[in-house]
Amino acid sequence: MKFLGKLFIALLVVIFVLLLAAYILLQTRWGAAQVSSWVNEKSDYHFSYEEMDHRWASPTHVTLTNVTFGLKGQPATLVAQNIDIGLSSRQFSEPMHVDKILLQNGTLNISPNAAPLPFQADMLQLSDMALNSPNTEWDLHAQRVNGGVMPWQPQQGKVLGNTADIQFSAGSMTLNGVPATNVLLQGAINNEQVTLSTIGADIARGSLTGNANRLADGSWQIGSLRLNDIRLQTAKSITDFLAPLTTVPSLKIDNLEVTDARLEGKNWAVTDLDLSLRNLTLANGGWQSDDGRLSMNASDFIIGSFQLNDPIVNIDFNQQTASLRQFTSRWERGMVRASGEWQRNEKKLALDELVFAGMEYTLPADWKTLWMEPLPQWLNSVSIKKLTANRNLVIDIDPTFPFQLTSLDATANNIEVVRNHQWGIWSGNATLNAAAATFNRVDVRRPSISLNATDSQITITELSAFSGEGMLEATGAISQAPQRNSAINLRGRSVPVNVLQQWGWPAVPLEGNGNLQLSVTGNIAAQTPLKPTVNGTLQATSSDGKQVLQSMQNGEVPGA
Repeated sequence: MKFLGKLFIALLVVIFVLLLAAYILLQTRWGAAQVSSWVNEKSDYHFSYEEMDHRWASPTHVTLTNVTFGLKGQPATLVAQNIDIGLSSRQFSEPMHVDKILLQNGTLNISPNAAPLPFQADMLQLSDMALNSPNTEWDLHAQRVNGGVMPWQPQQGKVLGNTADIQFSAGSMTLNGVPATNVLLQGAINNEQVTLSTIGADIARGSLTGNANRLADGSWQIGSLRLNDIRLQTAKSITDFLAPLTTVPSLKIDNLEVTDARLEGKNWAVTDLDLSLRNLTLANGGWQSDDGRLSMNASDFIIGSFQLNDPIVNIDFNQQTASLRQFTSRWERGMVRASGEWQRNEKKLALDELVFAGMEYTLPADWKTLWMEPLPQWLNSVSIKKLTANRNLVIDIDPTFPFQLTSLDATANNIEVVRNHQWGIWSGNATLNAAAATFNRVDVRRPSISLNATDSQITITELSAFSGEGMLEATGAISQAPQRNSAINLRGRSVPVNVLQQWGWPAVPLEGNGNLQLSVTGNIAAQTPLKPTVNGTLQATSSDGKQVLQSMQNGEVPGA
């Protein structure tokens, strides 16, 4: 009996010695190499560590140094200088679920292709780590990350797990190409839904604070977002810059505040921007709102050659309309002001008032082409209840027929300038007059025109101007049909007899001043040469009584 007792004690001693030897060997480089080699041979993982450290002063903690873990043939999922694993009695029932894991001084890749980590923990803590998520909708690169995940239950493609509370800070971060520093994120993950209860960062020399939710379908809900003193430069066009707003299924904004922002991209810029946006949802290329509001002002707003100075915009949104309560801006050394509403179902911009004052505007070189081109599908109609223009200068530098209108005034009522996506004057009445004008190098004084537009035609009820010592007067009509059949009757009294030469009629064999009587017809249809369609007669009488009668056929006057 004594022998059996001694044998049992001896076996216990041997087992203890073996365990002690294994415990000591595992904490050596040789032991670490053996464990790493065994894992690499028996699994699809690549795993290595340099040393394991365990101290009886902290018996529930094991520390691994210089750890690398990932799938074979793939970039490492985890690289860390130190991993501190906190153990508990739970290891007896769930060996791979630990109390706490602390990752220090390394890199964690959270891309969908990253290896699923075999451990779980009540808490994952990061200390001075780097986070990367390439090949995902959030292209994230973060450095000096500190924080934690509770609980941590990683799965394939979801390193942070399905359900967890999260809290992170980062010294620097780049998200989808936008850099930020001093980043703070707090929130929770619930399957595909992400709640960010606190967002804070220094971004583009300014600051960002707010909170937001990402829903399971990829939609976003912004509860509050404030951007202060942003100074952002990008190589993107304004369309590409705003593209993320249209790629998500929907974006609901409860409150967005932008203060003193400066943004600059490819062929566009905004300076000193202040913006307040409330209760608006962007979805399916449009908006949804019951009581939304946008207020915005800036020092400059530039797109290409188009520039607004000191623009102010105030818009109220409801289910079907966006009411433009105020739009004012300095433009082309003058001022523009407008109010009205956008009617979503009709795709119509209905302006109650549009005012231009003191502008010095040079028409684009291709303005005639732009006038003929169909407008986008989202803009079907533009109407103006009251249009007013005061003391404007309008210049066309087209070398084939340049013109200039000085001190141009205009009034128009109930005028429709876009119908079925096409520019025109489709209804309403208008009167325009100027102090002086030049048409293809012919100077006139006090030009004036009054017209009425209906569905069938534009009627010119009065057209007049002083030329030389006399006056030109005319009436006419332009059909609204695609052929644009046109007719004009012009009378000149005591005007230069060859005043029409620069406007397309051949010179008459008379000199000095005289009287003119012109009647012509033609078609001014788009993409159709005008000259071959012009037919008419001109009677000219000089001051000494000489007369000339000429007829034009298909744009030619025989013998002229």
